[in-house]
Amino acid sequence: MKALSKGQTALFLAFLILMWGVNWPLSKFALNYAPPILFSGIRTLIAGLLLLIVALPRLRDLRWKQTWKIYAISAILNIILFYGCQTIGIAYMPAGLFSAIVFLQPVLVGFLSWLWVGESMNPLKAIGLVLGCAGVATISAGGFSGSISVIGIVLALASAVSWGVGTVYVKKVGDRVDPIWLVTIQLIMGGVVMTAVGTGTESWSDITWNATFIGVLLFICIFAIALSWLCFFRLVGSGEASTVGSYTFLIPLVSIILSVLFMGESVTVNLIIGLVLIVISILLVNRTPKEKSGHTTIVNIDTKEVHS
Repeated sequence: MKALSKGQTALFLAFLILMWGVNWPLSKFALNYAPPILFSGIRTLIAGLLLLIVALPRLRDLRWKQTWKIYAISAILNIILFYGCQTIGIAYMPAGLFSAIVFLQPVLVGFLSWLWVGESMNPLKAIGLVLGCAGVATISAGGFSGSISVIGIVLALASAVSWGVGTVYVKKVGDRVDPIWLVTIQLIMGGVVMTAVGTGTESWSDITWNATFIGVLLFICIFAIALSWLCFFRLVGSGEASTVGSYTFLIPLVSIILSVLFMGESVTVNLIIGLVLIVISILLVNRTPKEKSGHTTIVNIDTKEVHS
């Protein structure tokens, strides 16, 4: 996959972080109008159908018979398990703690990319990944109060692991499939499954179809899901998955800042400390050892990447 320029990489990352950061408070707001599983299914299915319009002119690149397994595995890992475990698990434990566990994903991506696809790993990057996780945990510490369920912890870990494995899987096999079709098919597959599960366990009559809900739903479908997943896989395909993953540490920070600005939440010491840890994490993960390169880039192309 063709590498992105520094400017393109920065633009894609900024869009991704902002949209996925906005997605958390918007999704929480939307749940006032719809039950969780049906909402997850509807939003991913609509996003997939919207992308289908973009994908259809590239029909020859679908190669369904040769690649359907890749689409299915990606849908299971990145949509069904990730969104499903996330939507159900958040009801069992404090949101802050759940978010902290889910955003172990960049750490998992870093180590899985090292083990699975041959990306470089050095002490600074390893320390940076751990610090980023610590930053998210520090920011979320304010939500640690409340009952903690074993089921909730298991589902939070399952959400993080499924997303981490799914990201590295796409990095490894992404050159075999068209990226637009990959995102489109996984969203449609995942949306159909979760909508079916929601139909069997929840009631469609509990959805309030007013202008507010429809507007939020469409914004999430178009920007926070369809376009954001395209950006995410484009970034993963053009550079080191662990480097891209390090920037996802900023997503819960964006969510908290937006909550402070628009939902009246207060700035805490934990927020400031967490921000410092996250910034240090990103600097360490993106620092290129001098013996390998004379300059630092935001996303590096690993010439030793293993292709199967």
